[in-house]
Amino acid sequence: MKIGCPAEITKDENRIALTPSSALELKKLGFECFIEKNAGSNSGFSDQEYLDAGVKVLNSAKKIWETSDVIIKVRNPLQNEIKLIQPKTILISFIWPAQNKDLLGKLNKLNASVIAMDMIPRISRAQKMDALSSMANVAGYRAVIEAGNNFGRFFTGQITAAGKVPPAKVLVIGAGVAGLAAIGTAQSLGAIVRSFDVRPEVAEQIESMGAEFLMLDFPEDASGEGGYAKPASKEFIKKEMTLFKEQASEIDIVITTALIPGRPAPKLWLAEMVKLMQPGSVIVDLAAEQGGNCEFTKPGKIIETENRVKIIGFTDFPSRMAAQSSNLYSNNVRHMLSDLTPNRDGVININMDDDVIRGSTVAHEGNITYPPPPPKIKAIAKVTSNSNQKSPQELEKENYDKERSYGRRQVMLLIIGGFLMFLIGSYAPPSFMQHFIVFVLSCFVGFQVIWNVSHSLHTPLMAVTNAISGIIIIGALLQIGSSNYLVNILASISVLIATINIVGGFLVTKRMLSMFKKS
Repeated sequence: MKIGCPAEITKDENRIALTPSSALELKKLGFECFIEKNAGSNSGFSDQEYLDAGVKVLNSAKKIWETSDVIIKVRNPLQNEIKLIQPKTILISFIWPAQNKDLLGKLNKLNASVIAMDMIPRISRAQKMDALSSMANVAGYRAVIEAGNNFGRFFTGQITAAGKVPPAKVLVIGAGVAGLAAIGTAQSLGAIVRSFDVRPEVAEQIESMGAEFLMLDFPEDASGEGGYAKPASKEFIKKEMTLFKEQASEIDIVITTALIPGRPAPKLWLAEMVKLMQPGSVIVDLAAEQGGNCEFTKPGKIIETENRVKIIGFTDFPSRMAAQSSNLYSNNVRHMLSDLTPNRDGVININMDDDVIRGSTVAHEGNITYPPPPPKIKAIAKVTSNSNQKSPQELEKENYDKERSYGRRQVMLLIIGGFLMFLIGSYAPPSFMQHFIVFVLSCFVGFQVIWNVSHSLHTPLMAVTNAISGIIIIGALLQIGSSNYLVNILASISVLIATINIVGGFLVTKRMLSMFKKS
C-alpha cells in the first residue's frame, strides 16, 4: 500500500508526520512512501533527504491525496483537504472527535477509515504510539523556555560582587506529561519549583523530580479514568482557589497545563490571582487552545496586564520545536502502522478486536465508531469501595496468623533436617560430613535469600548468579574422582544443576539486552 504525507496547511503548523528516518522503517513494513514537495522544510527536512530515504516527492497535495491509500497528517484535515479525500482512504492524524463531530460525519460519508492519534488508549502497550504524551512532553519543555524568554531575571539564584539574585519561584499546575516536563526543565535551570495536581497519586512523581507538592487538605480524590483528572466538586474548587491565592504573591512564573479530554479548559488562575502577582511575573497557559486556564489568556498571543504580568497563550508550543516534535510524532505514527500491519507485508488490517486499534479508530466501513468501549486493560487500577473489603485490624490479624504458620513450618523443617543429618552422620565418614554440612547450610541460606527476593528482581538476579554457579562447578569438579561413590554422585548433580543455571542466566541476559536493541 502507498502512504502519502501532504504538507500541513494549518497556519503556523511546522510539524510533519513523515520524517526520512520514519520512512526507512515504513519501507521495512512493506509500504511505499510519498510526500509533497517542500512539506518537510519547516521541520528542517529537505526533499533530498526524503529522496535518499527512498520517498517519492510529488509536486502537489492533490497528487498525494489521489495516489495514496493511507494519508498521515499532524492536524485534522481542513475543508480544502476534505474535498481531496478518496473513498476508502485510511486517514491517520489528530482528529479530536469530541470537538469535531461535523468533521467526523463528513469523513464518514466519504467511507474513510479514520484513526485519531489523540484517541490512543493509555495502556502500557500503547505508550510507543501515545502522540498526546509526545507532544505534551515537548510543550512542557518549551513552556519553560518561553517563560524564561519573557522573564526579566535568572532562574537560578546567584551571589555576585554586584549583589544577590534570588532564584525564580515556579508553580506548575497539573502534573501530567507536560507538567512533569516543565517541572524537570525549571528544576534543571535552578528555579524553586512547586506543583499542584488534583490527583494525590502524582505527589511522589513530583517530589522525585525535586519539586514541592502543594497538598490540598481535602478528602476528595479527583482522579479520573485513564490517568486524567475528573471535574471537581464546588467545595474542592473553592479550597483549590484559596491555595492558589496564597501562592500568587510569592510565585514568579506560573505554568498551567490542566485539561480534561472533551471539555473546555477549567479556569484556575483567576483575575484576582493575576493582580496579586509581582510586576515582571509570567504566566504560560498550555491550555490556551481550549480556552485557557487563566481568565486573561488570549489564544495565540502574549498580553501584558496593568500590573505588568505577561500571559503567554501560544497554541503551537510543539510546532515551535518542529524538528523534535516531528521526529517524535512520526515515530508514534510509524508504531501505529506497525501494529496495523502484523504480517509486515504493507497491507493494513484494522483489527477492531485490538484494544489500541479499536480505541483510536473513530470511523470505519461507513460507521462512526466513536466513542470506543473502555479498554479491557485499565490504564490505572483504581481502588474501589467493596463491601467485602477487610478492615485494617482484620488484615493485621491475618498477616500475624500467616507469620506464625510460616514460623511453625520453619521449625518443623529444621527438626526434620537435623534428624536426617543425624542419620547420615551415623554412617558417613567424618571427612564427608564436614563438607556435607557446609553444602546443606549453603542450600538453606541460598534458598532463604532467593525466596525473599521480589519477583521483579528474579531476572537480573539470575544473570548475576552465573558467577556463583561457576564457583560451585569448580568445587564440584574437584570432588569428582573421589573414592567415595556418594561424593561423586553429589558432585555430578552439582555440576549439572549449576550448568543449567549458567546457561539459563546467559539466555535470560541475552533476552534482556535484546530489549534495548533497535529492531
